[in-house]
Amino acid sequence: MYEPNVVGDWQEYDEQAGLRVRVHRLEAGEPPRGRDDAAEGLSYFSVRVTVENRGDRPLCIHLEDGQIDVRTGPDGESAFIDWRNSQFIEGFDVHPLRRATAVLYAAGPEASLGQVDVQVQLRADEEWAGRRLWTGGVGVHEGTVGAPVGACRDTLAQQVSVFLQEQAEEGTS
Repeated sequence: MYEPNVVGDWQEYDEQAGLRVRVHRLEAGEPPRGRDDAAEGLSYFSVRVTVENRGDRPLCIHLEDGQIDVRTGPDGESAFIDWRNSQFIEGFDVHPLRRATAVLYAAGPEASLGQVDVQVQLRADEEWAGRRLWTGGVGVHEGTVGAPVGACRDTLAQQVSVFLQEQAEEGTS
């Protein structure tokens, strides 16, 4: 069964040797150029998507609007994406042992920000990689890279795993 990554995890892509992606730093905060009127009554948060090239040649990376989908709450409602404040990766050559980061500003009802799902579909050298999913929440702290896995991360990963197993069982009965 496919299980989502937890915010902070690196995901290797089989489609492009040496390419890996990480969704991290999911945190509450206002956008740098002010709020969008369409986000009235919603709470802003930001999330970073970092692409790393561990391969042996440069890769042209595209991570633009429409390639990142953000859902909030237990029902997976679409978050408001503030395109004006977000920073994407548009045709950037990521050389070996280098990284590029996109910063996305989104907003949703404050009560549903404890559960945030981020789906990423990366394009590298004009080839689409498969969609990958990360799950986390505003206020849920990710572990530091190389540090032991924390209880918060274990709990979230276990909750997601149990939920997916229950859904799979309901679908087969």
